[in-house]
Amino acid sequence: MKLLSLSPEIQQLKNKLDRFVQEECIPAESKYEEWMSQRSGAQRWTDDAIPPIIETLKRRAQTLGLWNLFIPPFLMKEIPSSLPSHLKPTVSLTYREYGILCESMGRSFLAPEACNCNAPDTGNMEVLLHFGTPSQKEQYLVPLLQGKIRSAFLMTEPQVASSDATNIETTLKRIEDGDQKGNIKYVLSGRKWWSTGAMDPRCHVAIVLAKMDYSHPSCTVSQNSSKINRHGSHTVVCIPLKNNPGIRMVRPLTVFGYDDAPHGHAEVNLDSIVVDPSQLIIGEGSGFQVAQARLGPGRIHHCMRSIGLAARCYELMLHRTMERQTFGKYLWQHGSCQESIADSASDLEAARLLTLNCADAMDNVGARKARDKIASIKVVVPELTSRVVDRAVQVFGGAGVSQDFVLARALAGLRTLRIADGPDAVHKRTLALLEIKKAKQQLKLTGKSNL
Repeated sequence: MKLLSLSPEIQQLKNKLDRFVQEECIPAESKYEEWMSQRSGAQRWTDDAIPPIIETLKRRAQTLGLWNLFIPPFLMKEIPSSLPSHLKPTVSLTYREYGILCESMGRSFLAPEACNCNAPDTGNMEVLLHFGTPSQKEQYLVPLLQGKIRSAFLMTEPQVASSDATNIETTLKRIEDGDQKGNIKYVLSGRKWWSTGAMDPRCHVAIVLAKMDYSHPSCTVSQNSSKINRHGSHTVVCIPLKNNPGIRMVRPLTVFGYDDAPHGHAEVNLDSIVVDPSQLIIGEGSGFQVAQARLGPGRIHHCMRSIGLAARCYELMLHRTMERQTFGKYLWQHGSCQESIADSASDLEAARLLTLNCADAMDNVGARKARDKIASIKVVVPELTSRVVDRAVQVFGGAGVSQDFVLARALAGLRTLRIADGPDAVHKRTLALLEIKKAKQQLKLTGKSNL
């Protein structure tokens, strides 16, 4: 099987998606930006700030059968029956097949949301599909699948190096009622930042990673219990964001000056929020299981969307070199531009094949056994795509860093991806340790090196 091959049915779906992105999403970007340019400060985080064009695109995607395509085959059976049939995926896509479609969506910053395939909602929906209780699914998953609400994932913290998740300081304190056996509540406290979407007026739910705290006098589990190891104290909870007095949006955060409103990123204070046991995902100590299940597929999505965006920038660069002249020649006739074109074409193809090979491995052996490939693409693809966009910026000159083209925004986003979902150094560490483990196993089997 070729990594880029698709069945006739899915190829037809891709063709439809390509037309939707090129003919409707990309032209809509200027309307979206114009709408947002008329709002400043706190106005950019209100219901009125939501550009009407996005709802138009969402309705159009539903009509075309381009809605909720992210759901992998093994989770299709978990879709609540209460979800209207026209909002269910029209086909079941493997990670590899969906990855190819992600590249198409990545060409426009509006397309993923238009198709209800945008982060962090896809990861949160997969968590609820995989681990959510019937109540959690009806309360949060169904409106998310309908595109009526949005969600946030709260993990990173400002006071610690959150790339090592064992450093997380947000606590979930367990409190037991001694008079009524089994009557338990929790109190969630901490501060998070880079909480994508938390300030979006449509955001109704947050999935939060916290560390268990058994220090309350009523607690029958000792804080020093041997069953609590370095990874076993982390727990994920699902909390409502609307009308929750314990949640305070401290401030919006900018990425190289972009606030990405009205979705954006926020610093969030969690002040003694009472949490019912029904709000836990799986249960106490299951945080790493939930987080890893969420992040594996998400890295495929991020990488392929990055490739789509970089490919758009590459095409803009090609067109620019054929339109502009310097020193009596078109830009493409200069050796330096030819080198940029060749390097960019190679970088895009390498990034694409690496990611689809990883997605194919996830389809065939599962995310756990594909950890080396997942770590590899998370390091390599943002670097490769950033280089492509950087070359395009250089060819465009001053226009490349202006608001007139997508290039500056693309470069900011791709550079940020080398930090988001874990910085390069963490993934290189993971990959190196897995490679050493494989080498040790090989030496154990053979007793010596064959080199």
